[in-house]
Amino acid sequence: MSRIGKQPIEIPAGVTITVGDTDITVAGPKGSLNVPLQEKVKVAVADNVITVTREDDEPKSRAWHGLQRALLSNAVQGVTKGFEKKLEINGVGFRLSGGPKEIEMALGFSHPVKYAAPDGIELKTDKMTIIVSGIDKQKVGQVAAEIRALKKPEPYKGKGIKYADEVILRKAGKAGKK
Repeated sequence: MSRIGKQPIEIPAGVTITVGDTDITVAGPKGSLNVPLQEKVKVAVADNVITVTREDDEPKSRAWHGLQRALLSNAVQGVTKGFEKKLEINGVGFRLSGGPKEIEMALGFSHPVKYAAPDGIELKTDKMTIIVSGIDKQKVGQVAAEIRALKKPEPYKGKGIKYADEVILRKAGKAGKK
């Protein structure tokens, strides 16, 4: 049995789960998400608890069992609390400005870099920090990765855009002549 898949998911107050033929709808105070229903996996909702079971012990069924439970858990957490990722900008002359849907950054290029957030994602700026937030965990992570890819941190001075909890391994510069 899957260690992740066999764990039940508690349904908080204010969250409704609707199991359809091809997808599961999770609606809560922050919004609504659709989770695709994997084949050979059954989802049951009873007494404010979601349980995920699988039909057989084939390797694909076992993998989908854990995946289905993780996706449902992320959807329940997203519609209640939401997700956020923090990015930091480090570098002399780097600047950041913008609002909830679009940010503009000066990253050492000859032109300012603009990034527009997709639907369901909100961008907050605070000095040299970008906070990406939303209800869909995958979308929040994807947007954070796209912003980081605009100017990855370099290993010599650490200049660039990095995750707040990321540690940049520094390299020594040139050794010089003796």
